[in-house]
Amino acid sequence: MEKSTVAHRIRAFRKLKGHTQNELADLLGISIAVLGSLERGTRTPDSKIINQISNVLGIQPEELLAVKAQ
Repeated sequence: MEKSTVAHRIRAFRKLKGHTQNELADLLGISIAVLGSLERGTRTPDSKIINQISNVLGIQPEELLAVKAQ
């Protein structure tokens, strides 16, 4: 998993769904600093946060990870 790709996808899906960083951080129960570091690719999201982001944004985890379903 390439960090910059995941970071880009988190940011892109957040914007597509119309959330600000503050809104998404609040929905996830994390600080805006943590969300910012995830979106910049300076922090690698674990499976728990990938699942939380996916649930909040209404997408599949694979969409964030750029994994094609078989």
